[in-house]
Amino acid sequence: MKSEAQQPRRWTNHLAAEKSPYLLQHQHNPVDWYPWGEAAFSRARAAQKPIFLSVGYATCHWCHVMERESFENETIARLLNKHFVSIKVDREERPDVDRMCVGTTCRSPVTSAQALREMLSAGEKHDR
Repeated sequence: MKSEAQQPRRWTNHLAAEKSPYLLQHQHNPVDWYPWGEAAFSRARAAQKPIFLSVGYATCHWCHVMERESFENETIARLLNKHFVSIKVDREERPDVDRMCVGTTCRSPVTSAQALREMLSAGEKHDR
């Protein structure tokens, strides 16, 4: 039996070339994550899609809950990939982005998870 490290990966997104352990944790999510940068912004402009921004860090408990409950979910990933350009940020690498979000449109992971589920379930009903 192959270990998890030896299992072939079904997805690899734009985080695969990053150095951050936190970003690398998400490189095989079905969400088509981009790191913060011009490639993501250009993609959003070209596709005329809003950005879905997720800021976290490697030792954050709720960040791992979000990954398990939302970002590893193929249905949620399909909806995010269809309607957004998703950007994943390591707040330890980019505290400027983290500070930009604090107190504005970013929320705690628990609130965000609930809001994401509600938004996507509404979007899923709309797509049918």
